[in-house]
Amino acid sequence: MDLEALKNSSALHPKPPGLALQYGTAGFRARAQQLDHIMFRMGLLAVLRSRAVAATVGVMVTASHNPEEDNGVKLVDPLGEMLHPSWEEYATQLANAEEEELQSVITEICQKAAVNQHKDASVFIGRDTRPSSEQLSQAVVDGISVLGGQYHDYGLVTTPQLHYLVCCQNTQGQYGRATLEGYYEKLSRAFTELMKQAPSSGEHQRHLKVDCANGIGALKLSEMEPYFPKEVLIHLYNDGTKEKLNHLCGADFVKVNQKAPRGLDLKPNERCCSFDGDADRIVYYYEDTSGHFHLIDGDKIATLISIFLKELLAKVGQSSALAVVQTAYANGSSTHYLQETLKVPVHCVKTGVKHLHHKAQEFDVGVYFEANGHGTVLFSKAAETKIRQLAKEEKDAEKRDAAKVLGNMIDLINQTVGDAVSDMLVIEAILALKGLSVQQWDAIYTDLPNRLLKVQVADRRAVGTADAERRAVSPAGLQEQIDALVKRHRLARAFVRPSGTEDVVRVYAEADTQEAADALAHEVALAVYHLAGGKGAPPQPI
Repeated sequence: MDLEALKNSSALHPKPPGLALQYGTAGFRARAQQLDHIMFRMGLLAVLRSRAVAATVGVMVTASHNPEEDNGVKLVDPLGEMLHPSWEEYATQLANAEEEELQSVITEICQKAAVNQHKDASVFIGRDTRPSSEQLSQAVVDGISVLGGQYHDYGLVTTPQLHYLVCCQNTQGQYGRATLEGYYEKLSRAFTELMKQAPSSGEHQRHLKVDCANGIGALKLSEMEPYFPKEVLIHLYNDGTKEKLNHLCGADFVKVNQKAPRGLDLKPNERCCSFDGDADRIVYYYEDTSGHFHLIDGDKIATLISIFLKELLAKVGQSSALAVVQTAYANGSSTHYLQETLKVPVHCVKTGVKHLHHKAQEFDVGVYFEANGHGTVLFSKAAETKIRQLAKEEKDAEKRDAAKVLGNMIDLINQTVGDAVSDMLVIEAILALKGLSVQQWDAIYTDLPNRLLKVQVADRRAVGTADAERRAVSPAGLQEQIDALVKRHRLARAFVRPSGTEDVVRVYAEADTQEAADALAHEVALAVYHLAGGKGAPPQPI
């Protein structure tokens, strides 16, 4: 380590006095002007991580669904996973170190993580379309370079594409080629093969309106369009040429506001979907003939995929292989349908994609989606090997054909992380193969009415939870009050959890009517306010 070079380079990326940030599930996120030193230091950390694991790692400059003025950064581990939790602590430590401590913190990380500083280091970099991303990406490059790491800058890519590229690089091409063309070709080839099996293939064109949140998804879908079969017509809206990123559009806006994004004209019963700013989330929706808006969120996406995979797995004799992973935010109707009607095991974990991903890895086929539309499907090596073997060698035609469809599904799904482009193609293929309209998909089950609130508190740590955040263990008496309130309503459920990013406690409630869900949410919010040290005025009735 060239200490003089480190000192000089760090001086060009000074840490604002008094600023402390924490690496969380979404990496670092803040106003863009606060992040220059963070980016430089994450370049340093990426080199250390690469040396520790003797593999290529990734650095993605993005703030996903946050406003355009924000930015952020997250590191990608060798198989496209999120950064290992033990290294999240190192990231926070390095980010908050004062200038004069930088060298000693790097040395300490190297000692704790057994990093050989003489090894080669390789880092892939990607960024979203925010005006600040190019300059911040350069700060990452400065950090990589000063510690002697090698880098490949992919420039503008979706977050899932960077995860995919890192995985391809470290599996020596087994997962795919580490180029954008390789990504487009692998997904489009699998999608085209699946669409050939659709009952109405070639008879009419399938139209889909896509709200790209004025983000990177528009650019990458445009690049990918020539690869799509001619039966599929994708119409792009909010492509970033007129409006600001994520402004009154995108998956998060549609999910929270339960209405169509600005810039997309809804016609009755048209299939539409929205990406978020870095294209790792997707939600579908439509408007019925009476003008009523219908949201099809991550729960219904997981259900559609589970129905399809269960049928295919049963045909190839692997019906017990499937499990679904949800969080406490999953609508109770979806959990009930999966467990009672589809007879698929459902597991609940703490909020955060990393928890869902890790749990899904325990099964032969693990489907996971957050209600916000972030999710994917994981296939174990053993399950994938068996499926591909059956597709080649099985004598029974029906079994062999089912295995081939499953093989194409495996190729179409981005197993490294939730991917809006990949998930969109999976959904379109399933709807075509099953001959389902968007209304029929929506009608598989009816969501229980629900309400999400947040309560301002002096210290969110006053609320502690257990049982995948479904039970409050502190403050004393809170869970007993929630239980009593829930008993007053039919088909009711409620839970509270401290926010991971701000001093608020989030309240979720569902019941048999919207009025009951609203009332329950308000009652629980008042209980939190009184028992957990509420700030400001008490929550008002909805």
